Amino acid sequence: MVTVSGAENALKTFYLDVAANQLNTGVNPFFTKVKQTTSDVWGKNIVKLVPYGVNGGVGAGSETGDLPLAGGNNYAQFTLSLKNLYGTIELSDKAIRASENNAGAFVNLLNAEMEGLLKASKFNFARMLYGDGTGKVAETTSYTGNTDKRAIKVTNSKNLVEGMCIDIYQNAGTSPLVSGRRIVSIDRTTNVVKFDGAEPENVIGTGHYLTVQGSLNNELTGLGAIFNTSADLYGLQRSSNKWLVPYVKNSAGAISSGLIQTAIDFIDEVAGGSVDFITTAYDVRRFYLDYLALSRTNIDYMDLDGGFKAIGYNGIPLLADRFMANGTMYFLNTADFKLHQLCDWRWLEGDNGRILMQKAGTPTYTATLVKYADMICDKPIGQAKLAGITAAE
Repeated sequence: MVTVSGAENALKTFYLDVAANQLNTGVNPFFTKVKQTTSDVWGKNIVKLVPYGVNGGVGAGSETGDLPLAGGNNYAQFTLSLKNLYGTIELSDKAIRASENNAGAFVNLLNAEMEGLLKASKFNFARMLYGDGTGKVAETTSYTGNTDKRAIKVTNSKNLVEGMCIDIYQNAGTSPLVSGRRIVSIDRTTNVVKFDGAEPENVIGTGHYLTVQGSLNNELTGLGAIFNTSADLYGLQRSSNKWLVPYVKNSAGAISSGLIQTAIDFIDEVAGGSVDFITTAYDVRRFYLDYLALSRTNIDYMDLDGGFKAIGYNGIPLLADRFMANGTMYFLNTADFKLHQLCDWRWLEGDNGRILMQKAGTPTYTATLVKYADMICDKPIGQAKLAGITAAE
C-alpha cells in the first residue's frame, strides 16, 4: 500500500540521487565544466584567499652581489554569502490516497512531479549562471492600446517562461508592487506577458522590473556580475584592483576571426590564461556560421561531456545559450570558476526528519530540494566579452 511514509522513502533513496545528478550535469555545457567544492565555506559565507600577479622574489644579479629580496605572493580576500537555492514539489492528499492501491500510478505521480521540478530548476539555475545576482529577469516597457489589464509588455522575454511565479518592482524599489503572480502566456514576438489573477497593468509602469518570486538580490553571482565592470565584485573595489576587470569590448561590430582572436590574445597576453570555452547568443552563432560560409572555411563539430554538441573555433568549443544577450560572446577559462557549496542538493527536513510536510491549512504535502552555494571566478581578468556583434560584412 502506498503511504506518505513510502513516498518519503522514494524521494530520499531514489529521486534525490537522480535529481542531484541531473542538476549537476544537465543544466548547460558551461556548468558541466565548473568544479563544485565545499572548500572556503565558513558558516553562511564563502571567504576565499585568491592569489593575483606573481611572486616578487625573483631577479638576476652578479656573481657576488646581493640575492633578490623575498617577495611573496599577492593575495586578495573574496567574500560572498551563500545563496539559498530552492525547488518545491506539492502532492495532494487526495492524489496519494487515489493511488494507494496502485503502485504504478503512484510512481507516475512522483515521476511527473519530479520531472516538472527538474525542468523548472534547470531553467532557473542556467539562467542564474548568466545573471548578475540581482534576480532581474525582465524590464517593462510601454504597452499602448492594451485592453487586457492582466498583460504587460517587456523589453525582452527570453528569461521568462510560462508557469513562472513573478514579483514586479518599481524602478528603484525594494518592495514588490505585485508578488507571486504566475505567468500564463508569453507572446515572444511582441514580448507581451500575461498573468493570472488580478490586473497588474493598473500598477505597472515603464521601466519597472520583474524577478522570480522572492529572488531579488538572492541569486547566484553569475557571469553578468563578472562582466559588469562598473560594479564592485566579491566585496572588492575594481577601481583599485584592476585584475578584477575582464576584457570587454562593446560595439564590437562585424564578426570575424580577427575580432575573436583579439579577445583570446588579450587573455593569453595579459592574464596568462587559456580560453577553453566560448559561449554566444544564438544570433552570434548564426553570424559566425555565415562568416565561415563566406570565407569558405570548414566547420568543426565537437562532442562535449554531458551529451552536448558544439562547433569549434581553433579547437575551442563554441556554443549558443538562450540566456546570452543578443550580439554577445563570452570567452572563458572554466578552470577559474568554482561553485562553492555547503553541501550538494538535499531535501529540506523538518525537526522530525520528515521531508514531506503538510502545508498548513491545506490537504497537501510539500517537499523542497535545497542547495546553499555561490559561484566565484578566481581570475576575472582572464575572461573576455564582446558585445554589439553584427553579421559579417
